[in-house]
Amino acid sequence: MPLLVGGALELPLGLLADGGRRRRLAVLAGGIVFALSLAAVAGARSFAVLLAAFTVFFPASGAFVSLTQAELMDAWPDRQAQVMARWDLAGSTGAVAGPLLVTAVIAARGNWRVAYLVLAVLAAAAWIGTCLRDDHPARAATGPAPAGPADPEEAGPAPAGFAGPEEAGPAPAGPAGPEEAGPGEARVRGVLAALRHWAIVRWLVLLQVADLLVDVLTGFAALYLVDVARLSPAVAALAIAVRLGSALAGDALLIFVLDRMADLTVLRAGALGAGLLYPGFLLAPGAAAKLALLAVLSAATAPWYPLLQARLYGSLPGRTPVAVTLNSAAGLAGGLGPLAVGLIAGRFGLSWALAGLAVVPVAVLAGTAGAKKPEPERE
Repeated sequence: MPLLVGGALELPLGLLADGGRRRRLAVLAGGIVFALSLAAVAGARSFAVLLAAFTVFFPASGAFVSLTQAELMDAWPDRQAQVMARWDLAGSTGAVAGPLLVTAVIAARGNWRVAYLVLAVLAAAAWIGTCLRDDHPARAATGPAPAGPADPEEAGPAPAGFAGPEEAGPAPAGPAGPEEAGPGEARVRGVLAALRHWAIVRWLVLLQVADLLVDVLTGFAALYLVDVARLSPAVAALAIAVRLGSALAGDALLIFVLDRMADLTVLRAGALGAGLLYPGFLLAPGAAAKLALLAVLSAATAPWYPLLQARLYGSLPGRTPVAVTLNSAAGLAGGLGPLAVGLIAGRFGLSWALAGLAVVPVAVLAGTAGAKKPEPERE
């Protein structure tokens, strides 16, 4: 319910808050609801309240987090991969800090409600920081499309209706211009027109496919290690800690690597490595071998999300609202990934279900074929 209903509510956010003051207000409003939804989870005394809080959390996260990400992409059009690497490092830090927070709360004789209350306080602090931040006028997302996207040649010329009117930028003339369509209709046409470009669709599809070997695998890893590999729950817990820590290390390393290598080179190298490491992880006997291979695999797949996400923004130069909307829609479809793995596991067993994920690195390599390889950015 939170994924489907909350995700559907999040869909129009990118287009309604397409830049400038409207985006700023949407981010601040989303931050308030973000913190309140976490507090509601902490205080929930019934399943209905808990479900409602998690459902509201999804669009609030879209407004507070996703629109902030889009703003960063507008602010640094020539270094989107580098900025996304830093963004993902922050996310990985939070993923590692979360279990530590729960551990600290339990050690202090608290419970999960206290943990969510602490998160609500941290979200409120982040919201205050957002209020105090000064917008740099040179980086406001209100002008015409910036030069220097990751791969402008891939997207080709914008079709009719693709370049809808922006809040503060001049709208291009054309059959779908403001003379014949309102701003809302033009924005919707822009989203639909973007879906006709393989250079854009490829990154949307790859983001969801790659996630099968990132977040989806993390969700099933402990169950696999206990039920299939017959390891103890303690070893499975250690494996998740190793996976999160290795992903954090991979994200940190990516920041330095991108100053020396092109993003596609890093992406393809990670896919090649994962193509060898993942089958090895499934086939390796013993806890030590599996933990070692899982650690290297996690570091190899860490660059996938930030680099693919940066490529999506780069294929839509100056059109981050369209990217946010398409990403939300793709996320709804991508939510079927864990369900599919679960259904296959229920029918054929978890080992066969996870073995099917071995095609993911191949799909990442095939999907990046023909993509433009830009020169590496440097500080």
